[in-house]
Amino acid sequence: MAKRIITKRIGEVLLERGVITRTKLEEALTYQKAHGGLLGQVLIRLGYTTEEEIALALTAQYGFPYLPLDNYEIDGGLTALIPEGVARQYCLIPIDRIGNALTLVMADPSNVKAIEEIELLTKCIVQTFVSTPTEIEQAITKHYAQLKAQDNGDGQPPKANR
Repeated sequence: MAKRIITKRIGEVLLERGVITRTKLEEALTYQKAHGGLLGQVLIRLGYTTEEEIALALTAQYGFPYLPLDNYEIDGGLTALIPEGVARQYCLIPIDRIGNALTLVMADPSNVKAIEEIELLTKCIVQTFVSTPTEIEQAITKHYAQLKAQDNGDGQPPKANR
């Protein structure tokens, strides 16, 4: 897995893009120190930006492409590769697989632990795209519900195409 070199923090990227002001960034950092959480989530909670702006800033920060999921068709068999709990824990969903290359959409592409766990779980090399947490949660709910509906009654999900 290629490691990305990060030269700017998310707050700096958002400032450069004109999404937030220096004052709003400082307020968010103060809030973050008091309450914890990721800066992007704090900025959204405070109403200073949107999930989409954070996703686009992550794209600029890490160089991962942004993929809106609202109209993207996901191969249902791929969800069998990753347990729903893991997908929800790391806010990710598999969208494509070619050989042993698995493409995920993630809310946080900097989560190396998540990527390493998925690589161990699937025996695939992970490539990542970025999307918003809301779009990923909606896709997880939709596609894992379809997986459960396809369950053949033995309690085991259908096997994914390998």
